[in-house]
Amino acid sequence: MLQKLNNSQPAVAEKIRNVFQASYAVEAEILKAKDFPPLKRPIEKYIDTDTEFYGYSLGNEIVAVAELRFHPDFIHIQSLVVHPDHFRKGIASQMMNFILDSFTDCPRFMVETGMDNKPACDLYKKFGFYEIHQWDTDHGVRKIRFEKIMS
Repeated sequence: MLQKLNNSQPAVAEKIRNVFQASYAVEAEILKAKDFPPLKRPIEKYIDTDTEFYGYSLGNEIVAVAELRFHPDFIHIQSLVVHPDHFRKGIASQMMNFILDSFTDCPRFMVETGMDNKPACDLYKKFGFYEIHQWDTDHGVRKIRFEKIMS
């Protein structure tokens, strides 16, 4: 089941953070990142934020989360994470469909990931996102930004 999550509740924020931590640990390995800032995000930054979280649950367990930031003319997909126990089950694709279908009035979406995160890059390309920028971060990871213009 996909739904908006109430991250202002500490127990919900902790569940969100647990999925992020598990997924970002795998991404850090893929990117060969020794210092990966997403893994250092404290629980308070999940509770006190201007982003919205949407979760995919199996039973009572949140297994995937999308974090969205809304701008006047686009939505930035800040994160889209799936717990490693649920990789390769099509959940990320279901999350992308949900996002794109739920915000049809939005003219543009943006998302970024590590350049070497092939599964994420492939997912975004599959949904019609195209590369608009690459850069190197202070923590040694090459990043790529994708954009999708809605017709």
